[in-house]
Amino acid sequence: MIAAYPADSDVPAFWQDLGLPGLIDVHTHFMPDAVMAAVWRYFDEGVDHYGVEWNVHYRGDEPTRLSQLDAMGVRAFPALFYAHKPGMAEGLNVWGREFASRVPHSIPSATFYPEADATRYVADALEWGARIFKVHVQVGDFDPREGLLDNVWGMVSDAGVPVVVHCGSGPMPGRHTGPGPFAEVLARHPRLTAVIAHAGMPEYDEHTDLVEMYPNVYLDTTMVGTDFLNAMAAPSLEVVRRWQVLQDRIVLGSDFPNIPYSYGHQLHALERLGLGEEWLRAVCWHNPKRLLEL
Repeated sequence: MIAAYPADSDVPAFWQDLGLPGLIDVHTHFMPDAVMAAVWRYFDEGVDHYGVEWNVHYRGDEPTRLSQLDAMGVRAFPALFYAHKPGMAEGLNVWGREFASRVPHSIPSATFYPEADATRYVADALEWGARIFKVHVQVGDFDPREGLLDNVWGMVSDAGVPVVVHCGSGPMPGRHTGPGPFAEVLARHPRLTAVIAHAGMPEYDEHTDLVEMYPNVYLDTTMVGTDFLNAMAAPSLEVVRRWQVLQDRIVLGSDFPNIPYSYGHQLHALERLGLGEEWLRAVCWHNPKRLLEL
């Protein structure tokens, strides 16, 4: 068993003991330096925003963070940047294409926002090879049912490209968070490949319902079961039992680098759910490999 708060150098022993070639993490963040700095300033004010201190653990420059993932054995990961206002997404997508071209293990990433030209630049992103999108309903303060996005959801659904959607109401609710709005998107686009970030916390049960209802919906494990998140919203024993049944529809996520603890603590948190080694192998490697068609 991995220690509760292992050093980064201890992480390879976790996946080696499972007989895996490494880890595939579907929820990591890389952004232009100025954008990442702004995100970190927001977390530095964590007490004001979340009621708790949020000290970003991996605050090095981009090369340092890439080296840290590589040393821990993270074999593939996305950039997962996201727009919080109109006119921002397309520029981020340009940066994301460049990032993917120079970082061998990165999954080409893109984002979108409800605006008139979203259909055009999402089509462009799909054409140049975006393999995963990220949208953040709370930070972006938009309704995912917005008419300007209907064609976009349809396009990514038809392409079979996954979208990581932060639609849960934690760690802080927004005007359009919670399972209801995104459930309506899925009702309109039932073939959409969606990854619900943070397993939809704190509405774990309701978002797990969506996984059971729609064949291409997944949950990611980002921060789930960690001491930090359990203090806000711990999953119930009943929902954890449901996650065991849904073993093939759950994928590893970490929120690296924007986490207030070491990367290995996320792995310890998953291990102590008690769902077994087969479940861990599926979540940490086989499921994300299949989802991302690696």
